[in-house]
Amino acid sequence: MEPVLQLDNLSVNLGGRKILDGLTCTLSGRTIGLLGPNGAGKSTLINTLLGFYPAAGSGRVLGLDIARQSKQIRQTIGYMPENDCFVGNLSAVGFVKLMGELSGLPEEAALERAHESLYYVGLGEARYRMVSTYSLGMKQLAKLAQAIVHGPKLLILDEPTNGLDPSARQRMIRLVKEMRDSGETRIILCSHLLRDVEETCEEVLILKHGRIVHMSNLEEERRMNKRFLEIEIHGAPDGFADAARQLGCECDAPASGRVRMVLADGVEIRDVYRIADERGLQLRRLSHRRDTLEDIFMKAMETGGDANGRL
Repeated sequence: MEPVLQLDNLSVNLGGRKILDGLTCTLSGRTIGLLGPNGAGKSTLINTLLGFYPAAGSGRVLGLDIARQSKQIRQTIGYMPENDCFVGNLSAVGFVKLMGELSGLPEEAALERAHESLYYVGLGEARYRMVSTYSLGMKQLAKLAQAIVHGPKLLILDEPTNGLDPSARQRMIRLVKEMRDSGETRIILCSHLLRDVEETCEEVLILKHGRIVHMSNLEEERRMNKRFLEIEIHGAPDGFADAARQLGCECDAPASGRVRMVLADGVEIRDVYRIADERGLQLRRLSHRRDTLEDIFMKAMETGGDANGRL
């Protein structure tokens, strides 16, 4: 699968200040999450990929060079910006048609695709209404419609669920998943909502102060994700720890009776209860968790990663 992004020591200076600092990565997932706190450089990276900011180093989007082939990149990409971008006194179908024409579609094809796009996002019945009369959720869907009207190979979504109520958010997430699973469009999802990225993305890139502090394949992270247990035991924990280690678990059993362990593959919670029962021990408390994207994000913010974005 052709990489979506290939960055090699990419740096951007604006107003005498370095906004992006030596970004190097290759990302190939169907859906890539772009994360980072405010001021991390996410919007600057998007604008650089679109060819709006000059950059040192090199970068490619779907194999196209951002310095020499910016026009082809913009023809290939659909962009849903965070802020509203509507033209006054236009209906939704008129607006999406205009954006289709600006993307290179002939007038008749742009009109046909505008109707199709608005129906796809769920605005078919309201497509002749002025966009200025739309609710926030409807405006977000209209922005999505204009981003996909020309059938882009790559879709950049900047805060697509921003300000949406739970029902509208679920609708947007469902559309993103449908487009991802179709295999026809690759997606970069920029969001401050970790849950959106965790639900939709295969890879994640986390920025902090203009540098990559973490990048990973979320599917591999989930497969390799360790399961942690903290157990409070009434009774001598040594025999319990020895039995757990025989099953392949990592186990730390201090004299306090609080056992910390990492479950091995194939070992389940019921095996923990069985070991305790066989040794006549009483489990007074048990907490079980896996690392989440929030854990990964917070660890990246605390440690900053190394130059290659590893933690």
